[in-house]
Amino acid sequence: MPALDLTDPVALGGAGDRNAARGQSVSTRLLFLIVGIANATWAPLVPLVQDRAGLDAAGLGLLLLTFGIGSILAMPSAGAAASRLGFRPVLLAGTLAIGLALPVLAVGDGLVPLTLALVLFGAGMGAVDCVMNLQAVVVERASGRPMMSGFHGLYSLGCILGALIASGLLAAGLGAGWSVLLLVAGIAALFAAAWPGILPAERAGGSGGPAFARPRGVVLVLGLLCFVVFLTEGSALDWSAVFLIQQRGLDPAWAALGYAAFSVTMTAGRLAGDRVVARLGRRPVVVFGGLLAAAGLALSVLVPAWEAALAGYALVGAGCANIVPVLFTAAGRQTAMPARVAVPAVTTLGYAGVLAGPALIGFAAQALGLSAALLLVAALLLAVAAAGRSLPV
Repeated sequence: MPALDLTDPVALGGAGDRNAARGQSVSTRLLFLIVGIANATWAPLVPLVQDRAGLDAAGLGLLLLTFGIGSILAMPSAGAAASRLGFRPVLLAGTLAIGLALPVLAVGDGLVPLTLALVLFGAGMGAVDCVMNLQAVVVERASGRPMMSGFHGLYSLGCILGALIASGLLAAGLGAGWSVLLLVAGIAALFAAAWPGILPAERAGGSGGPAFARPRGVVLVLGLLCFVVFLTEGSALDWSAVFLIQQRGLDPAWAALGYAAFSVTMTAGRLAGDRVVARLGRRPVVVFGGLLAAAGLALSVLVPAWEAALAGYALVGAGCANIVPVLFTAAGRQTAMPARVAVPAVTTLGYAGVLAGPALIGFAAQALGLSAALLLVAALLLAVAAAGRSLPV
């Protein structure tokens, strides 16, 4: 087992105790599950918010940007606060922000309160996302075995679980307000269960590097690779249905099958990912994953059949599944920057891919056509595969 660096401001307390280590692992999984459920809780509220705010499509797009602004602003400060105060206060503040914002988004009226709530929701999600990945890096390092894919698999599972519960509650006629309150209560219960295993990181008193730092060297490379993979995930979410309808003539009622195929294989790939990483190694997972995802997009675009497109999106999900977990592990293990700065930097660049990616694909589609734009994404995935050969693991 590799030695744990206790000089790191993100330091484990009692990592050698098996019961403590098991509790920390369970806690980390619950944190990833919480973020997935919260993300899925927000999804069905989007059209309701658009209606109550009286927004057209362009106005809704601008409103949704405020979520990303809140997240990107919160991530670097969350990493700095975690090193000074410990993980628990930052995760508690982030979860409280999520729990306060979601009910407002469910029943609030007027553009100003909805905008403020969405910024708060984005900040809470960004803070929890950042610190849970910091905890995941430390827990995995202390265990001496691959765990990151399984952690991220719980996020994907949370998205599916949250979507099913939210849809069921709304279908039962509870209304958005009561449905969201029940889901927030579930999030609170999961957070309470996670609390004992949240790492009591030592107070660093500002040592160990600046709170905000421009990513450099290997951290910048890891962040750019995350940007590409998150851009690919965003393209599946935002453009797969458009592609299937416009390019393959699929009935709109079935157009969500592309993202469903992507989500199923990504979730399954992550839940099995720790065993895959342990058997193949981290570099091959990035190389083969990038090649598989690129081949999936090429299959979707180049074979003129909707069945091929669904198979292609399934390959994209399987290929992308474990790349980001490996990149986060690498961010925690590199020595160019402290982990508490590097992990938020990589997370922030990844989120930038989610936010800017769909728009960039839209601009490319306008100029070159949607098929050509998706092939450009495939080319970027080939670059990820090439970079994986020299990944610092």
